[in-house]
Amino acid sequence: MRIKSGIRGLDELIEGGFPDPSIILVYGPPGAGKSIFSLQFLMEGAANGEKGLYITTLSEKFNWMIRFMSRFEFFNREFFENGSIGYVDIGEDIRDEDSTIISKIKEEIAINMPKRIVIDPINPIREYIPSYREFLFDLVDLLKKWDSTVIMTAEKKERSYDEEMYMADGIIEMIMQSEGEVIRRYIRVIKMRGTNHSLSMHPLSIDDSGMSVLRANF
Repeated sequence: MRIKSGIRGLDELIEGGFPDPSIILVYGPPGAGKSIFSLQFLMEGAANGEKGLYITTLSEKFNWMIRFMSRFEFFNREFFENGSIGYVDIGEDIRDEDSTIISKIKEEIAINMPKRIVIDPINPIREYIPSYREFLFDLVDLLKKWDSTVIMTAEKKERSYDEEMYMADGIIEMIMQSEGEVIRRYIRVIKMRGTNHSLSMHPLSIDDSGMSVLRANF
């Protein structure tokens, strides 16, 4: 079974959409469009009657997210207001050594019963958890039990993503590349289990309508 990504031009590269259920890692540098990707994915689901859940870890607060995303045509604030998409900030839970992050996420999933889940971003949690690999294993195990398709974003830094990549069913790299005096965005599907996917680096467009993947000419 496939689930539509909501990103124009992407589904054609991955045999019609993300395998459902699956865990998809989307990583790249600041400004590459990871949060736009995630919210476009959730909005696509909500528009088709699929409940979503947006979990933010150590990122911008809800009112700031609403403020910046409202400029995009795909963004519908009513989906948050009517409960089609739930929003939870677990930043304080991550900082509190006495709390259990997995339990908090499990509680929010049970309340919202989502078909689509976003965790944005995942890798800053590493700094607060001694056994990050075990945490990821437990988190992925929990998420797969709920039969949902999950986007986990990661901020690109000068380190490997071995743990996140190992756990993910799909990996999408978002790239910002200097070409002369211009910085251009690209996207590349590194991995997508059970899928004959494109391996090319495809141009990525972000405008008022949202994010679109263009066909590569190379």
